[in-house]
Amino acid sequence: MVTFQRLLGFLRPYRRGVTWSFVLAFGAMGATVLIPFLTGQAIEAIKQHHRHALIALLVAITAAGLGRLVLSVFRRLVAGRVSLDVELDLRNRLYGHLQGLELAFFDRQQTGQLMSRATVDLQSVRWFLGYGLVFIAQSLLTILLAGVAMLVIQPELALLSLLPVPFVVLLSSRFGRRSRPALQQVQQRIAELTAEAEENISGVRVVKGFARESWQLARFRNAVERLFDQAVYATRIQARFAPTISFLPSIGLGVILLLGGHEVIDGTLTLGHFTAFYAYLLMLISPMRTLGYTLSAAQRATASGARIFEILDRDPAITVPDGAPPLPDGPGRIELRHATVQFAGTTRPALRDLSLVVEGGTTVALVGHMGSGKSTLASLLMRLYDVDSGAVLIDGADVREVDTASLRAAIALAGDDPFLFSASIHDNIAYARPDASRAEVEQAAEAAQAAGFIAELPDGYDTLVGERGFTLSGGQRQRLAIARAIVADPRILILDDATSSVDASTEQAIKLALRRLMRGRTTLIVAHRLSTITLADEIVVLEAGRVAARGDHDELLQRSDIYREIVELGEPDRASLTGGLLAEGSGASLLGEASEVAR
Repeated sequence: MVTFQRLLGFLRPYRRGVTWSFVLAFGAMGATVLIPFLTGQAIEAIKQHHRHALIALLVAITAAGLGRLVLSVFRRLVAGRVSLDVELDLRNRLYGHLQGLELAFFDRQQTGQLMSRATVDLQSVRWFLGYGLVFIAQSLLTILLAGVAMLVIQPELALLSLLPVPFVVLLSSRFGRRSRPALQQVQQRIAELTAEAEENISGVRVVKGFARESWQLARFRNAVERLFDQAVYATRIQARFAPTISFLPSIGLGVILLLGGHEVIDGTLTLGHFTAFYAYLLMLISPMRTLGYTLSAAQRATASGARIFEILDRDPAITVPDGAPPLPDGPGRIELRHATVQFAGTTRPALRDLSLVVEGGTTVALVGHMGSGKSTLASLLMRLYDVDSGAVLIDGADVREVDTASLRAAIALAGDDPFLFSASIHDNIAYARPDASRAEVEQAAEAAQAAGFIAELPDGYDTLVGERGFTLSGGQRQRLAIARAIVADPRILILDDATSSVDASTEQAIKLALRRLMRGRTTLIVAHRLSTITLADEIVVLEAGRVAARGDHDELLQRSDIYREIVELGEPDRASLTGGLLAEGSGASLLGEASEVAR
């Protein structure tokens, strides 16, 4: 009941439209109820050979029918607009709320589950709030008006014919209690099926690469069968109740034909009144059936609403204080003070009492074994996650106390698995700064060594890329991600293995672009392969969420067993580090730059 009341709250901004929907529906029902009465009078006019009265009654019946037609058309238009307005509000609110939730929420959710709530569940709610409520009110009003008319014509027969109504109400109530949980499970199974389909389609390259089509098909069929079984169960419930609800008014028809027919024969009831009475009784059948259907829709909408409210009721774990100031100006100094982070479902912290200072304008490489906390540390800077204890400061400001938009505008990320939108090359590069000019976008692409392959595309910078950019190679996507970071012009740059998908020659060219990009900026390089640490002024070794060692390459080789192990496993010798730098360019300036980094 609480969920139902909350759903009705979405109609509050459209009270005027809802009111007009009911007024028009009641007017149409009034015209509908008037027609049987006029029909009965017409029968009497025929019986008494009153031609003029018959013509007048036929005109009145036609007018009532036209009035019902016009009122019904406008009622549908108004109700449809209210329905679409509610859908718009719900969809925007749900999507806006999802945008405000922290990244950890999406780590634990299936995309298909969220999509099902935003489509199937929302449609159920939208239809009921826009049309279902009016249908329920319309059906109840029809039953009421027809019942009153029947009581006026013949009270005894009316009471007998209306006798099934309480049983219809009782059965409808019991049907609601039984169907609500069953329909909620149907909605859940639809969400599971949507999630399965979305995962299969998104991972189609992996599926085909390992020839697992038959296995994925079996998983999908299992999800389909689970939905089928639950839908059959819900259908059985409906099959037991809905026909019974429709059958009960038919009992009244038999009673009226028998008793009313005898009264007409005996002369105690006129043929016209009997015709009108019988028409009113027939009129009761349709709203009773509609009532059963709309009550089922109400249960489905309530079940869907409960699933939508599961998301809307979840408060974001990462919030911004009211009136939070923007990130203060500064060189991009980073400080982590005793930072500890442990993700839900894990047995040990990702970061544990970690303290680290990176001065503004310097470049620091983070190295360590898998799971040592490198990517987590980088995510804390953008406040994609919050520390459980300790603090993260940028230019002296706690990231939890400043405006998140200004914080993230000062930081750019180029990762090893860059995400591209289904948009043009230009729009993907300019995503961080939509007002960037075409010249700025082209300069960024040139600096990221992406201009060459873009020029070869059919429409150049206006070429549309496929979903997630899979129409491009991994190296091309990474270069576009770097160009996107260049356009953002950030204070702090995070490179999360940003050259992992390019060949050696392209990597050296990109490094030259990155070196220019990093000048004057604070840069964190999350190094999964050691060739990227040649860009760093200093190296920080992480182990089990803590800083294990810090220094340059030579120092760490001497005093860090972890770093030495990483180098031995990842790079054959120091020559590969310095040799890569020497290969980046020719001339005294580049050689001097390489020597400086090697030192």
